[in-house]
Amino acid sequence: MTARLITITPDAEKTMAYIARVSSPNQENPAIAGLLAYCIRPGHWSVFEHAYATLEIETSRAIARQIIRHRSFVFSEFSQRYSAVNSDYIKVEARRQDTKNRQASHDDLPSEVTKWFEFAQVAAYDKAMTVYREALRKGIAKESARALLPEGMTLSRLYVTGSVRSWLHYLAVRLAAGTQKEHRIVAQECRGILEPLLPATFQAASTTLFQEVK
Repeated sequence: MTARLITITPDAEKTMAYIARVSSPNQENPAIAGLLAYCIRPGHWSVFEHAYATLEIETSRAIARQIIRHRSFVFSEFSQRYSAVNSDYIKVEARRQDTKNRQASHDDLPSEVTKWFEFAQVAAYDKAMTVYREALRKGIAKESARALLPEGMTLSRLYVTGSVRSWLHYLAVRLAAGTQKEHRIVAQECRGILEPLLPATFQAASTTLFQEVK
């Protein structure tokens, strides 16, 4: 689960603050931190739609499907129709299902269960890749052969472009406890990239918007 920056609006916070002061005679005011914090508190979100960032994310196809549900982003993803899959499997952690909250799981399973699950993943992925490659050798189209691959363990790469507003709201949801652990790891990677580039914005958002799981 990794992320890296592709591009971000130059001087993003300065640009957003300048636009926020569209009706002010002091539009060139270099003081931006207080203004951006003020905009976040009452929810003046349109200001944060004037700067954009694109990140490359590598994760499983299963987590990529969750990311794509954030419809204010624009996506381009590795296509299994055009290119064959040649990556190793992504290991998924064995966790116990919470008995009351269907979105919750717990890292307290016996070691013999977690070891069994790890071995089961290796066996399943090896078998899937064996028949997938055999299907390609037999001339079956990649768009058909990909049906043999397990989404939860197959690596995908996607590019995600969105406004600062979209990134803030994505992180507000995906850093929270209700998000699957593997997706929270992706969100933490994204935050680690964007926060140093948007320090005033994230300082304000950290106290009003984010409820990150430590």
